Amino acid sequence: MNASVHAPSAQAINLTGQLLVAMPSLIDPNFQGAVVYICEHSNKGAMGLVLNRPAVVTVDMLLDNIEIASEPDVAHSAFVFTGGPVANERGFVLHTGGGSWQSTLHVDLEQNIDLTTSRDILEALGQGLAPQRWCIYLGYTGWSEGQLESELAANAWFHVPANPQILFDIPPEDRLTAAYAMLGIHPAQMSGVAGRA
Repeated sequence: MNASVHAPSAQAINLTGQLLVAMPSLIDPNFQGAVVYICEHSNKGAMGLVLNRPAVVTVDMLLDNIEIASEPDVAHSAFVFTGGPVANERGFVLHTGGGSWQSTLHVDLEQNIDLTTSRDILEALGQGLAPQRWCIYLGYTGWSEGQLESELAANAWFHVPANPQILFDIPPEDRLTAAYAMLGIHPAQMSGVAGRA
């Protein structure tokens, strides 16, 4: 199925499980060039995670900082991501389904994508018992009621379906290009100036 740019309509839209991709005209430093996975969207607002902003913290460093034991043969050199400017002291684990955790939001049942905020998943991760695919984020991106819809109407973002490859497998520096590729274009083809082709 070919992805297409979706224009907002007067009726309510639900972008849960979709990718928001920043248009070149979006110059807010928090979101310029960002790819955001929408974890929750309702008439009360939206919440998502920026997928392509690795932090300077590794998983090892994070686990050590919050005093979670880690098995020496479990590799944790991967970087934690900066999920957004809101509550950046709070951790989120985006992962494929499986396991029974204390606080989990089932984001996309069809693609088996969950978001867990409880400590137990980090303890399991330290012991090599985490779900098959996972990424850790500090902070999140949030929109109040109607704010995301207004930004879509202003052409600050376009949205495309998400897939596990972009969420977990593609290197973060390539996720913007991969999201644009779902439209059959390269980011360099998009102009940041209205009215230019």
